[in-house]
Amino acid sequence: MRFSVVAAVLLSVAVTIWTPGAGRLPLAAADPVSAARVVAVEQLSPTRAALSIDSPAMGRVVPVQVLHPRGGAARPTYYLLDGLDPGEQQSTWTNATDAESFFADKAVNVVLPIGGQASYYTDWRSDDPKFGHYRWETFLTRELPPLIDATFDGNGVDAIGGLSMGGIAAFVLAVRNPGRYHAVAGYSACPDLGMAQGSIEFSIANRGGNPAAMWGLPDDPAWAQHDPALLADNLRGTTIYLSTGTGLPGPHETEVKPQLPENIVFGGPIEAGVDACVTSFEQRLRGLDIPARIEHDPVGTHSWSYWQDTLHSSWPTVAAAIGA
Repeated sequence: MRFSVVAAVLLSVAVTIWTPGAGRLPLAAADPVSAARVVAVEQLSPTRAALSIDSPAMGRVVPVQVLHPRGGAARPTYYLLDGLDPGEQQSTWTNATDAESFFADKAVNVVLPIGGQASYYTDWRSDDPKFGHYRWETFLTRELPPLIDATFDGNGVDAIGGLSMGGIAAFVLAVRNPGRYHAVAGYSACPDLGMAQGSIEFSIANRGGNPAAMWGLPDDPAWAQHDPALLADNLRGTTIYLSTGTGLPGPHETEVKPQLPENIVFGGPIEAGVDACVTSFEQRLRGLDIPARIEHDPVGTHSWSYWQDTLHSSWPTVAAAIGA
């Protein structure tokens, strides 16, 4: 994942005013379910398959990869979302972490959507000249789950998680679809859009997109309609996991890897901003008496080595929620 100095500063210090009295706004109505279908399945390894999904919502064939057991009974599913710059051929979870081997002996399907740069895995209100037709929420919450369950013996019990952009999206999808997920997890994710809005808009513009094409201009009510902090009461009864570092160099910064200078110079300030946001969101949950497992590592930058660690440490919490 590549970072920008400006993005780091924005995430660390840009705070959009949030009025606690704004209250919960109604969720957007979902479009009718369309006839999505699996058009191709390729077995990449004994425990990883590549699917091509014809999605009427997205208006194209969407690639999805699934980590799955070699066999066995019906099982739950964990939807695991990527960051701002996802791989176009495979999820970064499988080329930057040990996710495939980690889940190989576990009774769970792990669904990895491919693509979606700067999409926040949401339904954009208008098509974008750079990114085209984004209708990720409809695809992920309505079209894809029945296909995964039918193809990989899913039992209808689901969780969702993601890192950075994907973690924000996981919480957005969870609050907008109450009861859809038994657990939601965020790895270095900022679910308080009041604090994250400036950096979200910048991240889209920095990759050539129009931020207003997603949820409108900064004062548009659609931002509040997607804000996990404002809609946090919809998480009641959902198992919640969040992890963050402080941005200070930690054990992985002592490893000899080409990306380490970038991790420290860019990933450090970004993670510091995320840590402040997670703290704010934690206070919001406490005020509503909603339990959550939130891990504040005293060190750690915004980088894949730490997300692999937190993927491992989060699994007992997620697994218990979905019965994996």
